[in-house]
Amino acid sequence: MTKKKLSTFDKIWRLVVCIAVPLGGGFLISLLSRDAMSKFGSFNQPPLAPPAWLFPVAWTILYILMGVATYFICIVMLNGKKAEKAIASKALIIYAVQLILNFIWTPIFFNAGLYWVAFIVLIVMWLLEIALIVEAHKISRPAFWCLLPYLLWTTFAAYLNVSIAILN
Repeated sequence: MTKKKLSTFDKIWRLVVCIAVPLGGGFLISLLSRDAMSKFGSFNQPPLAPPAWLFPVAWTILYILMGVATYFICIVMLNGKKAEKAIASKALIIYAVQLILNFIWTPIFFNAGLYWVAFIVLIVMWLLEIALIVEAHKISRPAFWCLLPYLLWTTFAAYLNVSIAILN
């Protein structure tokens, strides 16, 4: 089986699409939850709670990193061996499911005020992130490293979610 040689344009186009998906979804969710950061500021805050302005900055960086990781996984789908393609396919399914959970967390937490339900969503998302990172590590070290900050931030988000649920 021959590897598919991508042109520079194809590589750039795939990278842009991979980054645009999480960024676009995050943008749509931010529109649906416009007052989320003002709500966050009105909560009784736990220790270590960052300022509200940090969240959009952090999520923008994380969504870009997630997109780059997805790009690396997609390249394996195109050029990898059969076993690598199977792992990449599994990783992309896990990625899609956890991304949906990522997008629904904000409206559940901020719009509906269902802090404990949001926490359950976040824990499932966190477990899927671990599974995604494990699969990515098998086929693409750059994807693994791009996804690691996301897992760390989600761990911190879980702390904030539980703390706000308890304090409010």
